[in-house]
Amino acid sequence: MAVVSMEMPDEMVVFAKPGTKNEQLKVNAMILYPYIQQGTISHGKAAEILGIFKMDLITLYGKMGLPYIEMSDDEIEEELETIRYLKGALV
Repeated sequence: MAVVSMEMPDEMVVFAKPGTKNEQLKVNAMILYPYIQQGTISHGKAAEILGIFKMDLITLYGKMGLPYIEMSDDEIEEELETIRYLKGALV
């Protein structure tokens, strides 16, 4: 582990000093989340960095309201239609 010094508004300091190990995990996961969204790192790499399993990280983000897969309803329906079509072609 490393200690990082950074500037932030005074009002944020209380939120940057989590009291429990779980709170620290959430803060660290949130620091990594933008890099996952940008495609800089994967969920697997982020989980590795955090020292947890990938599914645990996905579950943590889910509980925080951050989706693993970001798709619109139309995109989901299109994917389902493709699956239905392929399933029918295989029968």
